[in-house]
Amino acid sequence: MSALANAPAGKLKRARASLIGGIAVGICVAVLWALIAREAGAGAVVAALGLPAGAAVGAWIRIADL
Repeated sequence: MSALANAPAGKLKRARASLIGGIAVGICVAVLWALIAREAGAGAVVAALGLPAGAAVGAWIRIADL
């Protein structure tokens, strides 16, 4: 059984939720950055800058939610 199935109703583990949320937001930021860079005709360097930007936003979400 998963930890969430055994948890009392209405009580989430905040650390796990912020970790998963931070990772999801970071991935979405990186993907959207790459898509926008491609549509704008930017080079590969600008598209690659989406990875550190996504990591920074994901870390910010994770830390801010603690």
